[in-house]
Amino acid sequence: MKLKKFLLFLPVLLLAGCTTASFTRLTPSAQPRNANNLYPVEVIFNSQQQSLRWDSIQPYVLVNGQPLPLRPVPVVKNRWEGLVPVPPTASMASYRFKFDYLYNNFGTAPKPDSASSKVYTLKVLD
Repeated sequence: MKLKKFLLFLPVLLLAGCTTASFTRLTPSAQPRNANNLYPVEVIFNSQQQSLRWDSIQPYVLVNGQPLPLRPVPVVKNRWEGLVPVPPTASMASYRFKFDYLYNNFGTAPKPDSASSKVYTLKVLD
């Protein structure tokens, strides 16, 4: 009887361990002020989720809740880059990375999911 209960929850246990994603920010936390008020950011996204469809990834950097697109870094796998706007009157900006994607699901069409990084702070040095 215990084996039957365990087998019922086995798919849940397997899926719970498959959704780990990691973000590695590659840009410094402080950058000198520039004339166009756009500051480059770069991130590595990795996931252990075997069902993730890498060709479906839509990466963004969220600044003040506004999604700004990231583009893949040429020739390098799992790296994306974009620009964070900081007004000339501000000395810092908070942002996070968000990756929307599809994952394969048993017996149904692929399903949407997403992963978000922690919040990062960019200081602009005058």
